[in-house]
Amino acid sequence: MSQYTTGEIAKLCSVTVRTVQYYDSRKILVPSELSEGGRRLYSEDDLKKLKIICFLKSLGLSLNNIRNILSEKDSDNVIRVLLEEQAKLLKSEIAQRESTLHTLEQLVREMKSWSLYSVETIHDIASTMENRKKLRNVHMIMLFAGVLMDVIQIAALFWGIVKGIWLPFFVGIPFVILLGVFATRLYYRKTAYICPQCHTVFQPGVREFIFSAHTPKTRKLFCKTCGRKGYCVETYRKTGEAAKQR
Repeated sequence: MSQYTTGEIAKLCSVTVRTVQYYDSRKILVPSELSEGGRRLYSEDDLKKLKIICFLKSLGLSLNNIRNILSEKDSDNVIRVLLEEQAKLLKSEIAQRESTLHTLEQLVREMKSWSLYSVETIHDIASTMENRKKLRNVHMIMLFAGVLMDVIQIAALFWGIVKGIWLPFFVGIPFVILLGVFATRLYYRKTAYICPQCHTVFQPGVREFIFSAHTPKTRKLFCKTCGRKGYCVETYRKTGEAAKQR
């Protein structure tokens, strides 16, 4: 069975030696054994695990999130669904780009023959671009709402503590609460989750959604279809797609 040194496994995964050493110190990628001289030695399974860690990092997950997912009993299922969803996303983007390219090429041909652009053609381009941005727009709204809430709270506390004027605090905090409720409701309505075990696409109850542990791409939920409790993969919820759990 092949064994790799720290430098070899780092090179195979296009990361630095210091990164591999750091993962060891965080107990995310512990070497299978140590040589007589105390050098770290990694196995084929360790190499596969490091590739998975690099993939999850590319999705924006923190090391704590990755460690939590890898510690799941059925972590292989969670990771497989993440891979499948990423593949679906890439295929969808490729299809949308090909559709847009086809429309643009058609427009160029019409332009060369001095044909006028039709309203329907322009609408097709706009619709394609809009679909790609839907989930991204939701995330941007959530980010903007979070920043705005922080600014209001800090400003209100500043005026209260430093200036002794508490009116902005009593006016601003209810607004922050309402803004938080709006952002959470929007995020809840636009997302659904895939169970890695039975592949059911579902929307959890509001209470479970709010209080469950989560990462940027997953959320720890209970699937009523198969009874699994663990991290489920987030996906964009189309109208009528997710079966609600009550």
